[in-house]
Amino acid sequence: MIETLISFMLATLALAVSPGPDNIFVLTQSIVNGKKYGLATVYGLMTGCIIHTTLIAFGVSEIIKRNENLFFTIKLFGAGYLLYLAYQVFKSNSDIVFSTDNVQQKTTLQLFKTGFWMNVLNPKVTIFFLAFFPQFLFSEEVSTVIQFYVLGGLFILVSFIVFSSIALLAGSVSNFIKENKKAGVFLKWLQIVVFLGIAFLILK
Repeated sequence: MIETLISFMLATLALAVSPGPDNIFVLTQSIVNGKKYGLATVYGLMTGCIIHTTLIAFGVSEIIKRNENLFFTIKLFGAGYLLYLAYQVFKSNSDIVFSTDNVQQKTTLQLFKTGFWMNVLNPKVTIFFLAFFPQFLFSEEVSTVIQFYVLGGLFILVSFIVFSSIALLAGSVSNFIKENKKAGVFLKWLQIVVFLGIAFLILK
């Protein structure tokens, strides 16, 4: 069980540090408006993750109870989706580009709401949770609903630490990215390896 949870946290860590629209948005808000504005965005994003965790916890748990074959189909779909994400990352440019031009000044409450709705209304997040979480169920005895919430809590905790660090160290992070051209290449391949690794676990 512990090994499974540690693997889950390491995979989450790799995903959280990989450049994406969410952490780039946090970075730009922190640079332009200040650290507390970046943190407000992080709080919103993490709150949105609770909604996705709840949807997956109750939806997938019910499927597991009723139809093991359907759950296996979901796992195959998950593996296929992760392979697709790996391919998309492989095709993408490894350069990390973020722009602070035309970033509007907003209140912390507005940025909290922005982060929340960015997360909740993004169907790709739900699909990713559906592909990612079921592979790390860790107990035959514990309710699957509880297990999904444990995984969701760990996902939020690890992501919060990474995203908050980006907000608090925005200046240093942006300078590091600008000065180290190979950082993008490393993070790109890290993301690909994580996606392929999880897909392999599903198909194993």
